Amino acid sequence: MSCKTFVLCFAALASSHAGEPTARIANGTAGLEFSPKGALASFTSADGRNLLSSDANPALWKAEIRRPGTNMPLSAMDASSFSFQTHPGKKAELRWTDFRDFPQLRVTAEVRLDRDASEWRIRMEGLEGDIPLKIEYPLIGSVAEQPGESLALPVWTGQLAHNPRKSLPGNRTFPYPGTLSMQCAALCVSNGAGIYTACDDTQNFGKVLSFNANRQSQLVFSWSHYPEATSIRNGRWSLPYSVIVSPHTGDWFSAAERYRSWATNQPWAKQSRLATQQVPEWALNTGIWVWNRGRSPDVLTPAMALKNRSGMPVSVFWHWWHGCSYDAGFPEYLPPREGAEPFKTALAKAHKQDVRALVYMNQRLWGMETSSWTNRGAERFAVKVPDGTIRPEIYNTFTQSKCASMCMGTEFWRGVYADLAERAIRALGVNGIYMDQACTSLACYDPAHGHPVGGGKYWIEGFQTLSKDIRRRTCTGADSIKIRSPKDPWYDSPLTPQTVSKTSRNRSLPQIGIALAGEGTGESWLPYLDLMLGLQVSRERYAADDGRETIPFFHAVYHPFFIPFGNYSSLTMPPYDDLWPAATAPAEPLKLLDRKYSRQFLLEQARAFVWGQQPTIANFLPEHLQNRTEEMDFVVRLAKVRARTLPYLLHGTMLPPPLASSHAAMTDFSRLSIYAGQGGGIKEFRKEADRVLATAWQGNNGRQAIALVNIGDTPATVRLRGPSGKLRLTRIDEKGSTDLGFHQGPDIETTLGPRDACVIEMNR
Repeated sequence: MSCKTFVLCFAALASSHAGEPTARIANGTAGLEFSPKGALASFTSADGRNLLSSDANPALWKAEIRRPGTNMPLSAMDASSFSFQTHPGKKAELRWTDFRDFPQLRVTAEVRLDRDASEWRIRMEGLEGDIPLKIEYPLIGSVAEQPGESLALPVWTGQLAHNPRKSLPGNRTFPYPGTLSMQCAALCVSNGAGIYTACDDTQNFGKVLSFNANRQSQLVFSWSHYPEATSIRNGRWSLPYSVIVSPHTGDWFSAAERYRSWATNQPWAKQSRLATQQVPEWALNTGIWVWNRGRSPDVLTPAMALKNRSGMPVSVFWHWWHGCSYDAGFPEYLPPREGAEPFKTALAKAHKQDVRALVYMNQRLWGMETSSWTNRGAERFAVKVPDGTIRPEIYNTFTQSKCASMCMGTEFWRGVYADLAERAIRALGVNGIYMDQACTSLACYDPAHGHPVGGGKYWIEGFQTLSKDIRRRTCTGADSIKIRSPKDPWYDSPLTPQTVSKTSRNRSLPQIGIALAGEGTGESWLPYLDLMLGLQVSRERYAADDGRETIPFFHAVYHPFFIPFGNYSSLTMPPYDDLWPAATAPAEPLKLLDRKYSRQFLLEQARAFVWGQQPTIANFLPEHLQNRTEEMDFVVRLAKVRARTLPYLLHGTMLPPPLASSHAAMTDFSRLSIYAGQGGGIKEFRKEADRVLATAWQGNNGRQAIALVNIGDTPATVRLRGPSGKLRLTRIDEKGSTDLGFHQGPDIETTLGPRDACVIEMNR
């Protein structure tokens, strides 16, 4: 960053601090003032407004320190001595010393101003064998309440929490790398300045962003950092990156643009699979995904029917192909539940029609009630919490089966998973692996695993090693692979050292590229995953109406660097795994939903389209082409328009929202997914939702365009904000291109027919 000239000064302000000196940093566009104990007392924007309330948080930092036999809390308020020093034109240093339980400890915070952004670092010295497990810094608050507040969070795809003090009550934590897909957030206000925060960590260290709203509507936010044990040397630890805090004027998209200017220059973007042209051609060109579950007649047959009807390239996203119960029997995937030979035969038939398959394999869960859990001694390699125990996870509401998260930092788990992926690809002929829960990470405290205990970057490094190993094992001509065959019955498959020679291994390999896909989105995984599941376009199907809406936050930053796909947009009741208890099975799985939920289906499809995702339909049956013709025609229409506009909807960069007029309508929603709503019928609610959706794009062809969809039953006239100057407009739809002539003016007006979709290209 280039530093603008600014003034650093400290003043003795006696009015509120009884004559004690306080430190102030100011440069004309932002200002920070610290109390006599070093807490942040005020944070002013360019207009001089203090963004904090009078009851600001008393401690600038808190910590948890491990000492043999115990963990001890510590905060800035525990210091008997505080001092500060300013460096004109550079920074301010705040120092805390004389802690009762840590007499040698010295904590120093450094704060630097650059334009309106403040950069924060912290270090500890004199640890004397103590290990900091967690540092919460900086603690910013209480943030002053302002009209029209909304909190933009990159929770995977992204969400906007309206009135966050009520819609996000209590302490909410968002781990990174993980469900916090990017290391940033923004509190936006309708008129004035909110707060933007980010970290400039380029090494994927674990951290957590927290927002705490109490009953008095006080709002405090902070970043928690988890020091890597090996980084503590000679009793000294320093935060290896900066935290950014600055006033924020604008909406969620302007926050995305701010983060994008930094993030797309980082290694994970430049080395992404899409940017480096490593995504397999079949995955890149998929026109429609079919997300079905069960045996091959329930998955491949519908996909081939849709391909024949649509004329588009169709691929399948295949759950419940495996021999074990879903969310219970992992990782006992092999052999397939229909048998290896029928599976291979059906898949080979689909390949002849250019239908490819991603198969489900959870990348971190092991069922604790499986025989393999005991036989393989898997407990040793599971993630451990600080007290050394396993924290079981339960997802299956019918069996209540406990699962353990396996540690990505262990060679054992990576080897088990890579072996399974190799067998599925080589022996069965699948075209890729969907790695469920991929875009998540955990801190592990098992010292026997060989990685730093607790915090660090070993999870992403382990995933990098795993993805490379899978690709190495399954690439054409990989002659030097050692194929292991454990003795567990669940591990048996046609691929064994006795039946596969070096030559036959090469012949058995698919002659197209292998794709790896993952659940969620996350910048840390961009170099390793070909596809990322953007399920949040279907958030209403699995989450209550809680004042939070899905936004394409991640897409706005990274769209040219990844391929998003997937939604849970379905016309039916959920399926039911026939390996689950029969007593809890619904009377009519895959029963058609009432037509009143069709607009929800159309909305999900429209969101995916205008946000640049590959279209997906879940629980599709061939008869839907006859008994839900309008909905299926809409899916095909969007896929065809997308295929004609890939410079924007695959390779384009998202621009600010173009709609100048609102088109909202009350819509019926069904809250119904694999578990949500099961057993108790459909949970439904009504809320206002967009009838017309639009997104603007800067294409890789140098032109701009606007993707438009009307999901309503009647025509809609819309006004769009376009670039200034004289423009030649071209409408691109499923039938082709239509010249709309020249346009001059700030707004573009056009009319969309019922369930219409197009891209309007704007050429100077």
